[in-house]
Amino acid sequence: MPAKVYTDKDTTPGYLKGKTLAVIGFGSQGHAHAMNLKDSGNKVIVGLYKGSKSIEAAKKKGFQVYDTAEAVKRADVLLIALPDMKQADVFAKDIEPNLAKGKTILFIHGLAIHYGLIKPPLGVNVAMVAPKGPGHIVRAQYVEGKGVPALIAIAQDAGGNAKKIALAWAHGIGATRAGVIQTTFKEETETDLFGEQAVLCGGASALVQAGFETLVEAGYQPEMAYFECLHELKLIVDLMVESGIAGMRFSVSETAKYGDITRGPRVVNARTKAEMKKILKEIQTGKFTKEWVAEHKGGLKNYKKLLAAGEKHLVEKTGQRLRALMPWVQKKNIKGSQADYTSK
Repeated sequence: MPAKVYTDKDTTPGYLKGKTLAVIGFGSQGHAHAMNLKDSGNKVIVGLYKGSKSIEAAKKKGFQVYDTAEAVKRADVLLIALPDMKQADVFAKDIEPNLAKGKTILFIHGLAIHYGLIKPPLGVNVAMVAPKGPGHIVRAQYVEGKGVPALIAIAQDAGGNAKKIALAWAHGIGATRAGVIQTTFKEETETDLFGEQAVLCGGASALVQAGFETLVEAGYQPEMAYFECLHELKLIVDLMVESGIAGMRFSVSETAKYGDITRGPRVVNARTKAEMKKILKEIQTGKFTKEWVAEHKGGLKNYKKLLAAGEKHLVEKTGQRLRALMPWVQKKNIKGSQADYTSK
């Protein structure tokens, strides 16, 4: 049975009026939530740590900015818009000591709650509002009078109104203009991690690099390999997003279609799917999260080593040179540009 889709008509207009909403963090998602909620007529404050580079940015956007602890004290509803691995420490130090019965804590990803990195006290609502798009798109769509679909989930309904608050927050950021689906912290977290690891980031980048290497090792020019294995990937993904896999196949040549349906299953095959199942099991059992927490606490040595190796790959150098020939491709040097408290 298809999931119910909540829209504007399923929310209570003005439910958050008179309440103080605090956004903890002012990165990608935090910035978008704060701006959209403010423009929807809500009282919004921002919580940041002392010395944060985002303080001036938030003030320039017209927000009152407080230390995280003070923002929590003042808030009726607060959104934790921090990176996963920073949430537990900030929660223990600045958030939990300042929580009072009746407050609501919102998350944009369920990892910290689902795997027990954060254990909120009884007496507070714990919910999720997770837009299915990056912060700049959440903001841009809102400004255009549209919205990005979102997920909501309830982990703790202490006040009996957690769902109403989550839907009202989703309404305030414009998500109910598009549609909101209810899920659970478990389902959102495990499917999100799996998608990132096996398909969207890990799967796609590994597939691109392997295809590029196969052509270069066979004697073809790196430029040809880049065009065929990376550059044109966007064209195919755009077609899939717009029309599904079947729609993409309708739009490409017969030769491409035949190669797709006969050779694709040889690349992503039973062995690949078996490995995907192992990855999913590691997510479900918490093995991945334990590994990631340990890596983070250990100084991110392996993480940094693997990222550095990826940056030195020939596909990166080839891409930099070829993108310079494409004036229609927006050039971004995003390395090291993340703002404080950036989240997904």
